[in-house]
Amino acid sequence: MDERLNRFKQLLKQRGLKTTSQRTAILKVLLNTPDEHLTAEEIYGLVKQDWPDIGLATVYRNIQLLSDMHLIDKLNLDDGYVRYEISDVDQASHHHHHHLICSECGRVFAFEEDLLDVLEEKIMATTGFRVSDHEVKFFGVCRECREKDKK
Repeated sequence: MDERLNRFKQLLKQRGLKTTSQRTAILKVLLNTPDEHLTAEEIYGLVKQDWPDIGLATVYRNIQLLSDMHLIDKLNLDDGYVRYEISDVDQASHHHHHHLICSECGRVFAFEEDLLDVLEEKIMATTGFRVSDHEVKFFGVCRECREKDKK
């Protein structure tokens, strides 16, 4: 994690921003929870464990800044919350992994393989429109919930 955290700090400096302890704490929380999709309040709760004096407004401001810098990704998983996860800043393009959302238990799974490259090439060839990003959410029932239903 130290290597990735140092990379994020380096990117902040390259973009003319200070690497404050609050920003570092938020990045650490997200780096330590790579398979989670945390709300701002959940991030605040985790950061507050190490920084008891930090305010919720400070966390919100820094989350927005980190999101604007594409260091963290903002997600809408159609559950009424805005969620965040750490970005892969070393990707050649800004494409994200896709999300699989279980409609029974609410868990969210990441699906890393991007199968839309051919579609994006077709869109470019036929319309001249270059896709710079996309977001895909699949809704269904996870394996565990399906197995519970069988019993």
